[in-house]
Amino acid sequence: MKKTVLPLVLAAVLWLLATCLCAFTGSIHPACFAYSGTFAPILFAFIYLFACSKRQGFGVPTVILGILLVLFLIAGEIDTIGAIMYVAIIALAEILRKVYGYDNKKGTRISFLPMAFSFYVYVSHWWTDTAGSLQAGVEEMPAGYADKMAVVIDNTTMLVVMLVLTIPVAILAMRLAEKVLKK
Repeated sequence: MKKTVLPLVLAAVLWLLATCLCAFTGSIHPACFAYSGTFAPILFAFIYLFACSKRQGFGVPTVILGILLVLFLIAGEIDTIGAIMYVAIIALAEILRKVYGYDNKKGTRISFLPMAFSFYVYVSHWWTDTAGSLQAGVEEMPAGYADKMAVVIDNTTMLVVMLVLTIPVAILAMRLAEKVLKK
């Protein structure tokens, strides 16, 4: 049991760190924060492949995003809609892993696709609670940041494009992780 649990907890911690790294890009510009989820799968793929190689059964998405969800709920960093979206990603990834196989590349690759969107769940409050997000931007960020946020939030076309681009980035990231980790 310990041989399986410890790598999954390590993967969850690494996933959290990768999420924080992406979140810190918001100090550059709000668009970096909003859209770094498109490129987050490059980091997430290595973590996910490592975790799936250690646990060839139910639980990898549940542990990784479950720990993240609990920590975000405790810290007040996620709203109800975000929590529901995390649970939906967990369920979908677990189902895909089960259907396509726990012990093969296809199951890992396909189940990674919903996991690749996890950073977008973290930033989803910008679109699900725009007023609250803009108020937080005024209170927590430098002057003028909320105005820059508003421009990013209003650009729905760019959001759709970046969400769609997440899929090929996730596929390429998983292939890269497989080659680097030789799994």
